[in-house]
Amino acid sequence: MSFLPPGAVIGIVGGGQLGRMSAMAAARLGYLVHVFDPVADGPAAQVSARQTVAGFDDVAALERFAAAVDVVTFEFENVPAAGLEALEGVRPVRPGAASLRISQDRVLEKTFLNGIGVPTAPFAAVADEAELAAAVARLGVPCVLKTTRLGYDGKGQAVIRDVAQASSAFGRLVPKPLVAEGFVDFACEISVVVARGVDGVVVSFDPVENRHKDHILDMTLAPAPVPVEILAEATRLARLVAERLALVGVLAVEMFVTAQGGLVVNEIAPRPHNSGHWTIDACPASQFEMHIRAVAGLPLPPAVRHSDAVMKNLVGPEDMADWGALVATPGLIAHHYGKVLARPGRKMGHFTKLFPKGGLPGRFGVEDGLRLRRE
Repeated sequence: MSFLPPGAVIGIVGGGQLGRMSAMAAARLGYLVHVFDPVADGPAAQVSARQTVAGFDDVAALERFAAAVDVVTFEFENVPAAGLEALEGVRPVRPGAASLRISQDRVLEKTFLNGIGVPTAPFAAVADEAELAAAVARLGVPCVLKTTRLGYDGKGQAVIRDVAQASSAFGRLVPKPLVAEGFVDFACEISVVVARGVDGVVVSFDPVENRHKDHILDMTLAPAPVPVEILAEATRLARLVAERLALVGVLAVEMFVTAQGGLVVNEIAPRPHNSGHWTIDACPASQFEMHIRAVAGLPLPPAVRHSDAVMKNLVGPEDMADWGALVATPGLIAHHYGKVLARPGRKMGHFTKLFPKGGLPGRFGVEDGLRLRRE
C-alpha cells in the first residue's frame, strides 16, 4: 500500500479546533499542514505551516489550494460539497464529497441510513406548511422540527409540543426545507468513533456516553456505562455506516439508547468529533492520529484505550473563568483551542481526567465535571 512520505502536505479545509488537533497529530507523524479557512489565524492556522484565507465558495482559491497540497480533508460539515467535488479532480479528497453531501443534509442522511438497515427516528421532509401539518399528524406530538442543513449544538431546531406551535416554528427556522422527526424516548446518548483506511480496514474506539448542557456537549464518559450488548450493536452499526460510505478517514456516529434498550442513530459526522477528544489522552493513537493516518494512506493501529476517561468541554466565559485553577490542578489534562474571545456558547477548550481501566465511577453526574478540579 502506498502512503504519503514524511514532509508531504495535508490540506485541511476549515480552521477550527478539530483542524488544530488534526494538524498537531499530522506534525507528530512528520507531515506539514496547509489550512484553508475564511478567517486568518484561527485555531488550526496557529499550529500549521501555511494558510490560504478565502471563502469556502471561492472555487478558484480552492483549486490553487489543492494544487499546493498532496491530499485534502476537511474538519467540519458546513463546507459546500460542490467545492470539494471541484477539488477531487486535482487531488485525492478523503473523505470524499459524497460522504460530506450525505452528512450535511438530514433528509439525505436519514434516507441513506434507513437504506442500509440503520434505524433512525421516523421522519418526514417538510417544504411548506401543508407538508408540516401532514408530518405532525403522522409523527404525533411532541416532535422535533429541524433545518436540514447548517444546524449544530441545538441550533436550527424546535420542539413542537402542541399542534398550535407548528406554524410559528416553521416560520422561525431557516434555511428551508426542514425535516420533522418523531420524538425519541431515550435513556442516554452515546457515540462511536470509527476510522477506515484506504485499504478498507476499519477500527473502532469504545462507545462513549455524551451528556449535554444547553444543547452543547458538556461531558463524555469513556467507556459508556451501558450493557455490553448495546455497546456491541452500536459498534456494529458505526462500522456498517463507514463501510457503506466507503469512507476514508474518521467517522462519528451519534445514537440514542432508547428506554427499551434499542438504538436509534441521530446523526453522522465524517470527521473527528467532539465526543472523541478523550482519545488524545486515553489512547495510544487518538481519533486525530487515526484520521491523519487514513488520509495519508498509513496503516491503522488498533483503536484501544489504556485508561477510562471523562472529557469536560470548556464553553464560554463561565468555564474559562476557572482556567488558571484548572491548569494548576493535578490530574486534569487541559487543552486550549487558541481562541481569544470567550463568547457565550463558544467551545474554548476541554480537559480530560483519566481513571484506571474499569475505574470510572458507575454514576458520574454532570456536576462532577466541575468537582474534578477539587479532588
